[in-house]
Amino acid sequence: MKHPLQKSRIPESRAFLVKELKAPYFDKDWHFHPEYQLFWVMKGKGTRFIGDQMKPFKEGDLVLTGPNLPHLWRNDQEYFDKSSGLETQGIVVYFPDDFLGDTLWAKEEFEDVRNLLLRSARGLEIHGKTNRRIQVMMKELIRERGAKGMAKFLEILDTIAHSEECEAITAAGYINTNKESEKDRMSQVYEFVMENFRQKILLAEVAAIANMTESAFSRYFTSRMNKSFSEFLADVRIGHACKLLHEAEASISQVSYESGFQTLSNFNRQFKERMGVTPMVYRRDYLKTFS
Repeated sequence: MKHPLQKSRIPESRAFLVKELKAPYFDKDWHFHPEYQLFWVMKGKGTRFIGDQMKPFKEGDLVLTGPNLPHLWRNDQEYFDKSSGLETQGIVVYFPDDFLGDTLWAKEEFEDVRNLLLRSARGLEIHGKTNRRIQVMMKELIRERGAKGMAKFLEILDTIAHSEECEAITAAGYINTNKESEKDRMSQVYEFVMENFRQKILLAEVAAIANMTESAFSRYFTSRMNKSFSEFLADVRIGHACKLLHEAEASISQVSYESGFQTLSNFNRQFKERMGVTPMVYRRDYLKTFS
């Protein structure tokens, strides 16, 4: 049986913790924690959930998340097949709110970094030249120890703080209203959806997993995700369809079926509502850009 690599707590003697992750798949449990997290996906692909936002992830993605911002990097289903030979790899840095201590943290020199960490409450995706530069520095950070490691870590944060290539992830008004005790409930819901979105999913099925009535679950889910469960499920299916459309082989009707839509007309309508273009135009533009 495959087991994902789990995160470790930061020792009290350390200002931050950097780890190189190598496992068949990333941690498949939706969760949040009090530390900041900087995560670079070196190998692997799937669907990323951060706060109220969902999108595909791939190699090279780099994200900074603030404390208690819910997140999940859920690999595609083939990563969970023992015979696939697939694996994931990444570098993650965890650090607490007081990693510099009260005295240094209040100094003028760290104002830009303080502002960066305030912005990270919504999650920040780092693109372009900044992304590539941080990748190099994170590889160096893995090897550094002591004061040199701290200096490199501060250089990473300072570089991100002065970059214009950082995009906020969650909606401006997003607030995590989940309780620590609800992690397992939401994780089970995410797991069920990701394993079954290709089939018809009834609200009653998901409500039963959460041990709630349908109406109570609908209110609960909407309050946590800023969207209804049906909207969330449609987003998952459209996200999967986008990944399939990046390949030229599958027909549009096949993509629709494999993404869990009952009819091609419903797929085309929902895809255009969310993506602004038809599936055919989306594929054409993607292949033209990346081929």
